[in-house]
Amino acid sequence: MSGHSKWAQIKRQKGVTDARRGQLFTNLSREIGVAVRQGEANPETNIRLRLAVQKARDNNMPMENIERAIKRGLGGADEARLEEVIYEGYGPGGAAILLEAITDNRNRTVAEVRRAFVRSGGSLGEGGCVSWLFDPKGVITVDLDRTGGEELALYAIDAGAEDINMVRNSLEIRTDPKDLERVRRALEEMGVDIVSAEVSMVPRSVLGLDEGAALQTLKLMDRLEELDEVQRVFTNADFPDEAIERYQSQG
Repeated sequence: MSGHSKWAQIKRQKGVTDARRGQLFTNLSREIGVAVRQGEANPETNIRLRLAVQKARDNNMPMENIERAIKRGLGGADEARLEEVIYEGYGPGGAAILLEAITDNRNRTVAEVRRAFVRSGGSLGEGGCVSWLFDPKGVITVDLDRTGGEELALYAIDAGAEDINMVRNSLEIRTDPKDLERVRRALEEMGVDIVSAEVSMVPRSVLGLDEGAALQTLKLMDRLEELDEVQRVFTNADFPDEAIERYQSQG
């Protein structure tokens, strides 16, 4: 199982502080604004905006914040300066790290990203060095503590899912990106309580790490996600359970 899948679950289990939640809302607002600028302000006809708004709702972002972000995307000068950037590199032990950022200052952001890599024993690479290891996939996560697994997996496949994976007490349903919304709606009609649904970068293969390198990589991903402009961080690392338990006990 990919490190990103385990990493996403770790973050859900840890929860977020008020400060981190404020940063999350800022990132979601930026994502909505960029989606509006690249398409239009109607979620029904702008697929990317629809997914961004749904993600904001999944994270309990107030509706007034969502509407404000859409308005800023329509004509705000600050939003017009924002651009999407992809950074790639390697973590301790050689795991691939791919991150998405939205920034109004590339030089500042790349300096902060490089500093985070160096401080954690990793290295920032050139564009394209690891992106070929990942494919965009729709990823729907369901909490198995509240939903039966086997029946749900069969239903998801019938609805158009490409792959089903177990991640501890969660079921991860993968789809073609264009089928994400259709599968999600089918699950919701069944009454399934969905934890998250988004287009994610899924590794084609994973790299196993020893406990030391895994712990360093987890800390690197945490440090990168703390940067204001970074939206999401992905990896092809496979973290041993011992490293995850040690990391969680330190947080």
